Amino acid sequence: MSVYVSMLRGINVGGNKLIRMDTLRGIYEELGFSKVRSYVQSGNVVFESNEQDPFGLEKRIEAQIEQICGFSIPVFIRQAHELQKILTGNPFLYDRNDDPSKLHITFLHQAPLETAWSKLVAPSGILDESSRGELAVYLYCPNGYGKTKLTNGFFERILGVSVTTRNWNTVNALYKMVMD
Repeated sequence: MSVYVSMLRGINVGGNKLIRMDTLRGIYEELGFSKVRSYVQSGNVVFESNEQDPFGLEKRIEAQIEQICGFSIPVFIRQAHELQKILTGNPFLYDRNDDPSKLHITFLHQAPLETAWSKLVAPSGILDESSRGELAVYLYCPNGYGKTKLTNGFFERILGVSVTTRNWNTVNALYKMVMD
């Protein structure tokens, strides 16, 4: 049995694409997953499955959500070792002791082309910073994520892949859930 974290992009934001967490957990249970647990209302689910193909899991979950809820949602799957690598690799936390409440992780659905990375330049005049990780971008937003120009849309336009962002505390909580 493998333990997975799934993160849904764009649910329960601004009153759009609403999914109650008990409904979402039920969707996962209907797919045959076990030990299904959700974290906060933004579509974070930890579950166990015998399946070993994260991409296949993403597609199954996306199809089931569309069938039951009537809308399409990108699903991002990560395993414990991937979250651990992200948590230990954050340059803003260890090298500079930046305030963890100002840290975020933008998860990439897949690896972008290398040429896309070369185009990743932050808009001028902002204090926000980003740093490339493996299937992730580390963010430091001193004025908060709500005011950053380094949004999901910004990264999707430049990198050409779907992304979803979680704050540092959420990523830590999800890792802890996976390890329990």
